[in-house]
Amino acid sequence: MLTPIAVAPINHVIHGESWACKRLQSYAGKIIRIHVFPLIDFTFTIQDDGQISTIPNGTTTDASISLSASMLPFLLTNNEAVYNNIKTSGNDAVAKDLIDIGKHLHWDVAQDLSKIIGDIPANRVVQAGNTLLEWHTKHIQNFSETLAEYYLEEQPVLTKTSSINHFITEVEQLHKDTNTLEQRISNLASHLPR
Repeated sequence: MLTPIAVAPINHVIHGESWACKRLQSYAGKIIRIHVFPLIDFTFTIQDDGQISTIPNGTTTDASISLSASMLPFLLTNNEAVYNNIKTSGNDAVAKDLIDIGKHLHWDVAQDLSKIIGDIPANRVVQAGNTLLEWHTKHIQNFSETLAEYYLEEQPVLTKTSSINHFITEVEQLHKDTNTLEQRISNLASHLPR
């Protein structure tokens, strides 16, 4: 449903970045699936000019890129850590190169808006949008940290890594002690008269 809406802006941004068009042209004819659960699931092919066009879902793909919708605000703020959580399948080199291209694409929103509302209002709208996005991202991160702390400390549903490592060490020591005790019992049993 969101596919036609997503393709036009992507092509607009790609068209504005000549380096991206050139890199994408080397993948002309490749079929890629992008899945942003639960919002977007679309399959596209890369055209000879480096832009994309949609094709029906279910078509055999060369590469697939999957991420969750909760990662989108972090992608928009170019948070490097979130790129490590994007899942790829199929031709991994193609998928990783597309992610790298996406990481470096920048939409000059102010320039596009200035054609409609003028330079000064466009810059103010973009500044307000950036401030709102930073605020939103910061609050999502704070909420995630608070939730993790709650489940680790207040309602221990999750376990700290140090506690798990301590438990593993104790189990290994118990295993060694059991083997030593078994050896001693065996030695004592061999000295008993029959």
